[in-house]
This record gives sequence, structure tokens and C-alpha cells, in this order.
Amino acid sequence: MHSPAMAMAFSLFVLCFITCSLCGIVVFFVKSKQINAAFKHPYLQHRPFKAYPLAIQAAIMLDYFFRLMFPGTRFWLIGNANDLLPHLDPKKAPLSLKWPIVGFWGSCWLGLIAMIALWTMLYLGA
Repeated sequence: MHSPAMAMAFSLFVLCFITCSLCGIVVFFVKSKQINAAFKHPYLQHRPFKAYPLAIQAAIMLDYFFRLMFPGTRFWLIGNANDLLPHLDPKKAPLSLKWPIVGFWGSCWLGLIAMIALWTMLYLGA
């Protein structure tokens, strides 16, 4: 018999997967030009966004996410993103460009936590 906690973790995981998929489509196929024109990542001085492999494109969007969500942090990857993007003011960034990035990466991180919780509950037989 499965517990309500397992049902909640699974539901959260599925919700995060759907949110990540929808926001990923918007970020990478619909709004990537607008986002990069507004936020101006330093890597884009070397070559266009679409010329980079998908992993580097995702890393650029992760830098935007870290700068938008944790603007004062100087630790680890978040601090590196803040050092790369000091010109990006999170309070002045348009919401129409922020929501797909925050939705994509926020659901990735929250979904990862939900997946680990779900695996743990399955392993422990909860």
C-alpha cells in the first residue's frame, strides 16, 4: 500500500515534468532570441546562441536563472553567474522573459528533489 506522501511526491514530480517541458519549449524555441537580446550573456559575444550545443544553451539559461533568483549570492555557480551578469538587474527584467526561465529551471530543481524523495520512499517501502 502506498502512502499519501508517496502520492504527493509522485504528483509533484509529474507536475514538475510537465512544467519543465512546457517552459523548456517556450525558452528554447519561442523566446530565446528575446531573452538573449535583453539579458546579454557574455558567451554570446563569441558566437550566436543557436551555434552552441544544447548543453551550453541550457547553461546560459541556468546563469540567467541564478542571477534572477539569487542576485546577492557569491557562492559557487550562483556567484559565478552573478559575476558574469552584473548588468542584469532582476528587478527591472521583464516578467514576460523571466517566467519561462524560472519555470524551466525551478521545476527542474524541485522535480529533482521530488524524484529523490520518491526513490527514497520506494526504497524504504513507504
